[in-house]
Amino acid sequence: MPRRTSVSLKVVERGAGTPVLALHGWTPDHRLMLGCLEPVFAARAGYRRLYPDLPGMGASPAPAEIASSDDVLDTVQDLVDDLLGDEPFLLVGESYGGYLARALARSRPDQVLGLALICPTGTAVEHADRRLPERQVLRPDPALLAATDARTATEFADIAVVQTPETLRRFREEIMAGLDAADAAAMARIRQRWTLTEDPEGGAPFTRPTLVLTGRQDHVTGYLDQFALLPHYPRATFAVLDVAGHNLQIEQPGLFAALVGEWLDRVAAER
Repeated sequence: MPRRTSVSLKVVERGAGTPVLALHGWTPDHRLMLGCLEPVFAARAGYRRLYPDLPGMGASPAPAEIASSDDVLDTVQDLVDDLLGDEPFLLVGESYGGYLARALARSRPDQVLGLALICPTGTAVEHADRRLPERQVLRPDPALLAATDARTATEFADIAVVQTPETLRRFREEIMAGLDAADAAAMARIRQRWTLTEDPEGGAPFTRPTLVLTGRQDHVTGYLDQFALLPHYPRATFAVLDVAGHNLQIEQPGLFAALVGEWLDRVAAER
């Protein structure tokens, strides 16, 4: 099949077996997905995990031709064609990556074996249109912030619901590292045409095992707009985790691993 773009995404691979494609959110890179999913797969053999950097993020380029979310989605479509062809695969998306994942599932309903969404963008793409809870910090640690460099402390405090040494470590290694690597000019260009041309839920319902994880204190994407997606995903488990914000995977790692593991079991049972 002819390529849609000239861009080749940087991809980190782990393991062998049934492919799992994991798409990170807006601005971070593959380290976010690798950090939360690899512990889940540590006790599960038989999966080939693919962790790409989206254009303009991490080590993936975003030349001028990448000027919209449609273009970003095209680079992911090219990646699937290049690495997987027609092979069935599992699909995981976080935040903006969840938005792209839903669109990918719409375009490849017979190829995507199951869909997992982590704090995904919901029915409202633009932040101003979202129904969001007030920002809350349920487990603050002022001393921890005071002992951290100012920039990291500011970025962490802006999003963390749980402020502990462990959540700070993971934020720094899995999220902040990607923020530092992002191409700001490319991000600004793509952001001008952020809404996909085709509604991810505009086609037939996706009838394979699905997981939607949201944070009760997520003031970035919320949880109400995601609940509205459920009619399109009749096989979806929908969970709102308390004491969890937009980085619920590092704030509720036990529940995260359990729910993702159960989703993997459901997908395996279908096969």
